[in-house]
Amino acid sequence: MASTPLALFVGMPGLELSADEIAFFRETNPYGLFLFRRNLDNPEQAKRLTAQFREAVGRDDAAVFIDQEGGRVQRLDNGRWPSFRSFGSFGALAQKDFELAKRALRLSSQAMGAMMAELNIDSGCTPVVDMALKGMHEVIGQRAFGADTEMIAALGREVIAGMLETGEIPVMKHIPGYGRVTVDPHFTCPVVDASLEDLMATDFVPFIRLKDTPWAMVAHLIFTAFDAERPASVSPIICELIRNQLDYDGVLITDCLSMEALSGTWPERVTRALDAGYDIALHSQGDLAASQAAARAARPLSEASLKRIAAANAKRRKLRVDVRALHAEVEEIFAQNGIA
Repeated sequence: MASTPLALFVGMPGLELSADEIAFFRETNPYGLFLFRRNLDNPEQAKRLTAQFREAVGRDDAAVFIDQEGGRVQRLDNGRWPSFRSFGSFGALAQKDFELAKRALRLSSQAMGAMMAELNIDSGCTPVVDMALKGMHEVIGQRAFGADTEMIAALGREVIAGMLETGEIPVMKHIPGYGRVTVDPHFTCPVVDASLEDLMATDFVPFIRLKDTPWAMVAHLIFTAFDAERPASVSPIICELIRNQLDYDGVLITDCLSMEALSGTWPERVTRALDAGYDIALHSQGDLAASQAAARAARPLSEASLKRIAAANAKRRKLRVDVRALHAEVEEIFAQNGIA
């Protein structure tokens, strides 16, 4: 009987797996591989790499994720694939014609989802449903739809539907919300002092509206109203808040644990995230030694996590579309509405 995968995603540095990396994956069996621009050159190479990883861990359904939101966060952007618009662009279109924006976003999501499915990539870790509040740091910026929570939820729903239709796993981020951050969590830990009442009326709304999204990615920031010491991604108090007050029962994966918002060694970060109650730790830094250290601290997926993953996978469909035709249709919609 095959061993249960570790509750861990890891990265890798190049375009193909080395012999040492293959041996590492075979021995440790992490649940998934997280790819970046550095790992993706052309369609055939991408498909070889995903197959190489799945063969190494011995699971045909082993997960391969990337960040593919559109705008400045898309990893398939070296000219060999269509370039997709930011969510901020769709938010701007929604200000002019809300129903048209939803239609355009659904088509764009189907095109992006089908493009990833053709590469045997399971998720682009989208949509971003953080609020874009005045004064927030540009770490989110145009990655967000805007500041209207109902608009965010409605547009986020189109992305989720489009991804599931094409067999992709939507991952809403960054729960419970980066909308109030004034510093970049890649380099320092944001601190938010808002009250539960304020947050429930604003930042948390899109996540509650979209609580049936199969996966969600947990933010690195401190909410002083709940846990003044620990960032959300390593806080059992915040995990409980997400599960109970936000009523979210999908798969919870941390944002990348190598970000400087967190302290401690790689093993300590992995341990804290899993001890907090999250399903999966993400350590996508890519260095083999760092991945080995992270794997030593990880543990097999729990029965509850496996059930959540199975429920998420059961929602995936197999719609195939003409990626470039849909992408061109979306671009025509923006051109007709005077949005560059």
